[in-house]
Amino acid sequence: MLVGDILIMLASFRHSTVDIRILRGLYRFIYTRNSDIKRFVMENTEIVSDKTLTPEIRLNLFTPNCQFWHARPDTWPFSDPYWAIYWPGGQALSRYLLNNPEVSRGKKVLDLGSGCGASAIAAKLCSASHVVANDIDSVAALAIQLNCELNHLEPIPCVTDNLIGSEPESWDIILLGDMFYDEELADSLHTWLQKCIKTHNTQVYIGDPGRAQFENHSIKRVIQQLAQYTLPESVREENYGLTSSTVWLYKPDV
Repeated sequence: MLVGDILIMLASFRHSTVDIRILRGLYRFIYTRNSDIKRFVMENTEIVSDKTLTPEIRLNLFTPNCQFWHARPDTWPFSDPYWAIYWPGGQALSRYLLNNPEVSRGKKVLDLGSGCGASAIAAKLCSASHVVANDIDSVAALAIQLNCELNHLEPIPCVTDNLIGSEPESWDIILLGDMFYDEELADSLHTWLQKCIKTHNTQVYIGDPGRAQFENHSIKRVIQQLAQYTLPESVREENYGLTSSTVWLYKPDV
């Protein structure tokens, strides 16, 4: 069965739980190698550079021109493709790094919850000495490599282990874009980041557009605002009317 045949089935079939499992299994049977998954990503995303806060960075993203943009979510064959959206917190964080290249120049940088990898790419473009992206989605890891290629960069290493709660490494900088979308996750981050700062004096930069889970969290008492950016109209429309995104420096009393 060809990939096109599966797509036709996905588009026209009335799905039961069993049907979805069968079709996803067919997809995974076809896309078993990294090269195959990369091809799938390229075929089902569009290269975007404008209409974001960082037109200098090109990314493979979901747009209304992509076939899965209008499809039922359960027809997507892999885990939720958060890597295919350039979230507003990550946009602000990447813009801040590009505007202030001295922040990451010569530094060892971890981009936690990297998604599309834009912030990691921005740090690399600003001459960070070593950059690692971290995302627990293995498809995201491959998408990040493709985005590095789009921006004429050597592949950025991507770790797919969950690093939150692990023994801190000696990162000079940790970048967090759009990671405070869940209260339990925010609590875990708060604890782990404090340990990273206490152990290695790591600087932590947070990008967030003002989500309730972040605005109402106790972390707001220990951060310093560094910059705020007005989001482009298309980004505001895709994010339920959020109008701006802010970069913060995390400064807990450790």
